[in-house]
Amino acid sequence: MEHEPFTWFGAIGLPEKIATSGLVAALLVLFAILVRRQLADTEAAIMPEDGITRRNLAEAFVEGISGLAEGVIGHGAERYVPLLGTFFIFILVCNLIGLVPGFSPPTSDFNITLGLGVVSFLAYHVYGTREHGMKYVKQFLGSVVFLMPLMLVVELFSHMFRPVSLGIRLFANMFADHQVVEIFTGLTKLGVPVVFYVLGAFVAVVQAFVFTMLSAIYIALAVSHEH
Repeated sequence: MEHEPFTWFGAIGLPEKIATSGLVAALLVLFAILVRRQLADTEAAIMPEDGITRRNLAEAFVEGISGLAEGVIGHGAERYVPLLGTFFIFILVCNLIGLVPGFSPPTSDFNITLGLGVVSFLAYHVYGTREHGMKYVKQFLGSVVFLMPLMLVVELFSHMFRPVSLGIRLFANMFADHQVVEIFTGLTKLGVPVVFYVLGAFVAVVQAFVFTMLSAIYIALAVSHEH
């Protein structure tokens, strides 16, 4: 019989991946509330803090995502920072929590990663429609009149595959990463697992970045006027 690894939520009968996703979301909301209280104090917010604090982490994170959005999307990128920032931090923490004993990463479940892909898919179409109005449809038709029906079919299939591609890429990498960490942790308790925990953390960061970067690229293509 296949041995199922112990998880805290599984032990109390809760749906493991959904419950862990809820825990991650709650922790992020709590962190945001605490940082917002600090920034709400205008006088205190002016003075920089020393060391690694909640506020410094939040400010560095926002600056990083803003830089990413500006580099990929360009003018008006600040409008998309909340969505891209949410993608990155939620996926990152969901990935990293799988390295904590007793937790399984929600991103190793295809249903959750596909859901994230669908959100990205719907969001960039909404942004594209807001930016161009009904002219957004022209992006699916191309510029050659007699090829427009063919281009429409090709573009529709291409766009429909994007959320699936985002979901599969994130799911496959995190599922494999979590399995590797579990196997080597089970085989040896000292020394070797540390290497795989470090590699696991690296994979967690890379996959969160890749998902966010691709979402930013899709938004950039949707709102671009160079078509």
